Amino acid sequence: MKKILVTGANGQLGSELNVLSENYKQYEWFFADRTKITLDDLGLLKTQLSDIRPDVIFNCGAYTAVDKAESEKELAFVINHLAVEIIGQYASENKVKLIHISTDYVFDGSSSIALNEEAQTNPINVYGESKRAGEIACLKANPDSIIIRTSWVYSKFGNNFVKTMRRLMQERDSINVVNDQIGSPTYAADLAQAMIDILENPKWIPGIYNYSNEGEISWCDFALSIKELGKYDCVVEGIPSSSYPTPARRPEFSLLDKKKIKETFNLNVPHYKESLKKMIG
Repeated sequence: MKKILVTGANGQLGSELNVLSENYKQYEWFFADRTKITLDDLGLLKTQLSDIRPDVIFNCGAYTAVDKAESEKELAFVINHLAVEIIGQYASENKVKLIHISTDYVFDGSSSIALNEEAQTNPINVYGESKRAGEIACLKANPDSIIIRTSWVYSKFGNNFVKTMRRLMQERDSINVVNDQIGSPTYAADLAQAMIDILENPKWIPGIYNYSNEGEISWCDFALSIKELGKYDCVVEGIPSSSYPTPARRPEFSLLDKKKIKETFNLNVPHYKESLKKMIG
């Protein structure tokens, strides 16, 4: 029986994989929170991997506090770069299949067309820099890795935009939401299923892939969809990013082109509204 190690077990993606694991009993699942896989202690990490001895690693663990990363650069790079390098080395040395999760924040947002996997990377914040460094290190240490870049992740688990909007829409008469950052959300349950589908596929084709739900929207559009599906009365006003300054800059345009992952692994990617409906119920 193959053992699948899931890092970041308590995060949005790890939690959705935990739900789905019930349908895939042919695998032994090992869900590791930060006590079982310690991404900020590299010596301990090597020991933990050797002790767990997985056949497959779904590396969902990461430093994801985008604004905090600006003041915690060293820690962000340890977790998102150096730990990924160690996981890649372990995978290479032990013939372990590795799917590593990355981000649309590796791009600078200057594009006006959907970004494919060959698009120029140029991160504009520390989080994006650390994740890009992790991608490079991962593929160098283990060229057989699959890396999936995703964007705007939300889920029934953890803290995310959808949950925040639903709470604010019940508490307030009106809210302001940025309307000049364009991309597409990702329902973590869909991405989790895609990861399992890739593992189950007879072909293992390494490299970088993009995955998010279909649709091209702003955060404000996303909020309006949440309002509509949740039947909230709150007024949603669009504002420019300049009216909502944050320590870390965000890419203005990070819509991902999903053609490669759909064609390579014969995946069906749902439209964001379909998936949002599933979460909101």
